[in-house]
Amino acid sequence: MTQQLRGIAALILVVLVWGTTFPAMKDLTATFSPVWIILTRFALAVLILSPFLWRAHVSDLRSGVLLGMVLFFCYLFQVEGLALTSSNRNAFITGLNVLVVPLLGILGGRLPERRIVLALVLAVAGLAALCWDGGAWGRGDTLALLGAFCFGAYVKLMEIRTRTAQRLLSVTAAQIGTVAVCAAVWLLLREAPRGFGMLEDGGNYWRYIGGNLLAYWPNFAYLGVVCTAAIISLQVWGQSRTTANEAAVIYAFEPGAAAFFGYFWLGEAMTARGWLGAALLISGMIVSQWNAESRPAAALAPE
Repeated sequence: MTQQLRGIAALILVVLVWGTTFPAMKDLTATFSPVWIILTRFALAVLILSPFLWRAHVSDLRSGVLLGMVLFFCYLFQVEGLALTSSNRNAFITGLNVLVVPLLGILGGRLPERRIVLALVLAVAGLAALCWDGGAWGRGDTLALLGAFCFGAYVKLMEIRTRTAQRLLSVTAAQIGTVAVCAAVWLLLREAPRGFGMLEDGGNYWRYIGGNLLAYWPNFAYLGVVCTAAIISLQVWGQSRTTANEAAVIYAFEPGAAAFFGYFWLGEAMTARGWLGAALLISGMIVSQWNAESRPAAALAPE
């Protein structure tokens, strides 16, 4: 097997594992708030990747902090939306982030290429079929779409920041740590009981959280250790041995993998109309990326 085929096989494995993150997180939303899921997942991941923070360049740390703050809101919208809609529908809407970068170019006054226009038509048709199949557009879908826009802006920002990075994995470790810190601050300010009058409620709250963290530790270990820390390393290795076009086409099938695992994990099924919408969305994603410029930032965007 050539190095290129090994790289393609690695990226296929990456996409399959990414596809499991949607049903895995959806499974946790019945017990935990979205921010607790984000905090636990990224705290575990940064523990694994912490060696890359040792003697990291200051500019890499600065980039990681900036990117991490944006990434936190990406996940906040995504997981909040997951609590209100199916995991496969959330995955397909979130996958539209690949169209956000060229759309940002349009807002900057640059006319879109024909492939982008075609990709947008396919994506809109796919969304219409998907929503027709799964019910009217809801708040969970809006949150997932906001997450897609945030992910698109994040990828564009990362593309700029990684051009001057000394070590890409140092930037990644710094941003994952920043996501964990942002989630902890968000919890303390908005969710955790505070004040002298909340002592009894606070005790019940932390007992509930502690007990459920122990009960669901395999889910969190899988999300933090496997889906984030380990898969990022495999993704960097795989993409370094493939072309940007090959990687983009492989990544476009992530929502399909999410729908596949959502069926077996959560029993979420789609009708023929829903799969038609899914196929149109994936086609739009592939068309938008084919023969696009290399986007090294996408290699380090954890899903």
